[in-house]
Amino acid sequence: MKASLARLLAAVSCFAAVGAQAQEQDWNKVVEAAKKEGTVLVYHAQLGAPHWKAVVKAFIDKYGVQVQEFDARASEMTERIRTEQTSSRYVADVEFHGEASIVEQRRTEYVAKHGGVPNMANVTAPFAPNEYSIPAWVQVVCALVNTNKVKPADEPKSWKDLLDPKWKGQILSDDMRAVGSGQTMFGVFHKTPSLGPDYLRKLKDQNLVIGRDLQLNSRRIAQGEYAIFAQQIIAFASDLKALPVKVVLPEEGCPYTLIEGAILRGAPHPNAARLFINHLLDAESQLTYAKAWMGVTTRGVAERLTDPDAKRFAQVKLLGGIKFEEREAMLKAATEMYSN
Repeated sequence: MKASLARLLAAVSCFAAVGAQAQEQDWNKVVEAAKKEGTVLVYHAQLGAPHWKAVVKAFIDKYGVQVQEFDARASEMTERIRTEQTSSRYVADVEFHGEASIVEQRRTEYVAKHGGVPNMANVTAPFAPNEYSIPAWVQVVCALVNTNKVKPADEPKSWKDLLDPKWKGQILSDDMRAVGSGQTMFGVFHKTPSLGPDYLRKLKDQNLVIGRDLQLNSRRIAQGEYAIFAQQIIAFASDLKALPVKVVLPEEGCPYTLIEGAILRGAPHPNAARLFINHLLDAESQLTYAKAWMGVTTRGVAERLTDPDAKRFAQVKLLGGIKFEEREAMLKAATEMYSN
């Protein structure tokens, strides 16, 4: 009996080893094909972030595959993909976009099945890959304050603190009526019982100043033009460390957008697209993102962080995100509320 069991276990182990070897050989073929393709066109909304540039450079250095980019707001990327796909102009290879946007694109058949990449095995809960997209990173939206205008005792401990009369006319906001960080905040707050539509109406009455350039908004806070930026993507503040700003984490938690990698239908360089997604999930790429205060999706990264701020942001409480089926109603609600 014991001998039979031992033979069975040995056979299972042998099959597993053969399977792993076959997968490695298949992936080596993808890598070689990607190198022959020689280039990949990536659509994303990192807006020139240094951590993105570092990961792209590492990809080029490692594989010799050149990277072309379209770097724009999420709403602009969505429209460009729609235009290209509906006119059968297959230009882009891979996109990194919000989860809700990719779900919508699956329904219109703008994205293709990716075929799998080795590093997606390292994606950890609550995130999970599927046959069309793979979680790559998390954009967490908190608040940024100018430390000359906002003293430590006055820092918002709760999102409700933004309703204090002293901040009227002093809050800069992304546009909540368009896909992006502003809409993410609006949608998450709208469905959060302790905040809800009433809170959003009161926030509007604070005479929010709308700015659609996220990085410019951060700099306007650093320059003291306004006291608070309500939708600061934490990672976009990492290069402002020497300036009088601070990212604050309200007690309710912070909204977030899960950014996934997906290959576009008709991608001219599908192998390079797969290779690039896999590269974004490499341990070193994910560590680069975490050091830059961006949320990551794979295991074993947070334990390697030594910077106190990076550790603080890696442990931020996530308040929630927006699902595709919620987005249309939230865009309509924001348009009605903030257009009056």
